Amino acid sequence: MAKSLLGAGLVGGLIGALLVGATGYFLAPELLGDRLVRETLLDQPEMLLEAGDVLRDRQFAPLIDANRDLFETPYGSSFKGAEDPQVVMVEFFDYACGYCRQTKPEIERLIKEMPDLKVVYRELPVLGPNSVVAAKASLAASDAGKFHQFHDKLFELGGPNAENIKKALQAAGLGDVPLDDPRYDSELQKNYELANLVNASGTPTFVIGNRVIPAAEGYDSYKAAIAAARRSNGES
Repeated sequence: MAKSLLGAGLVGGLIGALLVGATGYFLAPELLGDRLVRETLLDQPEMLLEAGDVLRDRQFAPLIDANRDLFETPYGSSFKGAEDPQVVMVEFFDYACGYCRQTKPEIERLIKEMPDLKVVYRELPVLGPNSVVAAKASLAASDAGKFHQFHDKLFELGGPNAENIKKALQAAGLGDVPLDDPRYDSELQKNYELANLVNASGTPTFVIGNRVIPAAEGYDSYKAAIAAARRSNGES
């Protein structure tokens, strides 16, 4: 019901905006009808997408602001990039997520290009028991200051089965690590709650400034969101 109401409000607002704008160009605005609005939206569907992004940002901005430290403070060494950043990019990810693996080179590119960017990785294991085991092993590696090594190796190996997790731990210089530390359960529970605040139903989901990107939208989308966050922070 909430989605349908949002959709109705969005279309209604767009129709109103189109009608108001059209009065400056036509002497008889009463001749404008649903057909013109529909044709305009069909010709420029990006208007709907852009309006949806704006509405989503406005909806989530107060929640992100109120919990920014929780979003942007990494667990252990679960981050890459600047120690003292101007912009923080948060990624909710799952080691079993193919889209997360696909996105990884784009994130690495952004880190290389932007020395003031910090990427905080938040485990969000939603794709089965192996994802949960991998997430806890990742947190153990993070505790040891070896998050980078574990993270990169496990994505390189592919899916988070028992053998790959063991190999990733070995690549990080770690042997068998206990995964029953209650801190790991607490961290995952916190991540689930943070993800729920921004309606993150899957991975990857990104929080950049006050913008939520709920999919693997690609390098250009992430770069634009980082630029918007930098402007919001008063940076050039």
